[in-house]
Amino acid sequence: MTYCVGTLVDQGLVFLSDSRTNAGVDNVSTFRKMTVYERTCDRVLVLLTAGNLAITQAVVSLLNEDAADASAATPYTATTMADAARIVGAAIRRVYDRDAVALKEHGIEFSANFILGGQIGHEAPRLFQLYAAGNYIEATPETPYFQIGESKYGKPVIDRVLTPAMALDDVAKCLLISMDSTLRSNLSVGLPLDLAICARDALRLSRRLTVGEDDAYFRTVRSSWSAAMEQAFHDVPGPSWD
Repeated sequence: MTYCVGTLVDQGLVFLSDSRTNAGVDNVSTFRKMTVYERTCDRVLVLLTAGNLAITQAVVSLLNEDAADASAATPYTATTMADAARIVGAAIRRVYDRDAVALKEHGIEFSANFILGGQIGHEAPRLFQLYAAGNYIEATPETPYFQIGESKYGKPVIDRVLTPAMALDDVAKCLLISMDSTLRSNLSVGLPLDLAICARDALRLSRRLTVGEDDAYFRTVRSSWSAAMEQAFHDVPGPSWD
């Protein structure tokens, strides 16, 4: 399993993904879930993947193969972010048409989810969630983030804290706390993490980091949040049964 989250705020976009996959307790591996399509001063797009690893890798591989074909529609040729979402959706459907029947014969569900966000040219940054059918929805000011994979553990802190006016570094802190909550509650999500920040109108990644066990800031986030949660619990008045 995995946990990925993408956010869209006034200052830009922040993405975070883990890297654990497993096919049972004795078959745990590390695979990156983040792919970046970047052309400086023109576009930056980030694609996050969750679901059946063979399916999501097939979609990403297809997009990368198409990028070598000058006549193919790819994230590098998309004219808008919606166009890019349609291109990714078309790649998902191509993999479905090729593999879904064979997977079904082996009792395997065609399971794949994607988050795509970024900015192309002078268009405002946009964020999408795509499903196994290749269809998608777009983030709004009322719903400024998407999660895929093991989303339930990390959702409460985002719902309580995230606002459109939040600075990008604070968004990154919020997502790292969300990831820490997920890591603590679900063994199918694991380090290292991939963090990417895209400032509005920069048209390139402002920051891209790999966060591992030895990352000093993430250790600070984990210990500080745990201590703050424990203190908040003790600060809440006890029940008065009368």
